[in-house]
Amino acid sequence: MTNKARSESVPRAVQLCHECILWMIPQLDKLPRSRRFTVGERIEGGLLDVLELLIESTYTSDNRKALQQANHQLAVIRHLWRLTYELKNIGIKRYEYGTEMMVQLGSQIGGWMKSRTARS
Repeated sequence: MTNKARSESVPRAVQLCHECILWMIPQLDKLPRSRRFTVGERIEGGLLDVLELLIESTYTSDNRKALQQANHQLAVIRHLWRLTYELKNIGIKRYEYGTEMMVQLGSQIGGWMKSRTARS
């Protein structure tokens, strides 16, 4: 299956989360050791949890709870990401790029939640 076919077969939020994780993990690997095993692991684990919740939402008819959990987890990750910047562990360009990816992901999750509410 090609990347294009794969990205068309999953919801956009799932694909964005996948892309965010793919970009974020190498960034987290660059954190100082003292942060990589605390904040870095929490960010990575949190994003993997969001991905799992989004995939769960894809395969369940009542996905409101999973989408709410994913949205909540993403909010926590945004704060942890900001903390890495404020601790001067990442530069402004990486911070802005990562933040933009998470904003787009949050918008997709919010849209998914809204469309789910509209159908109910």
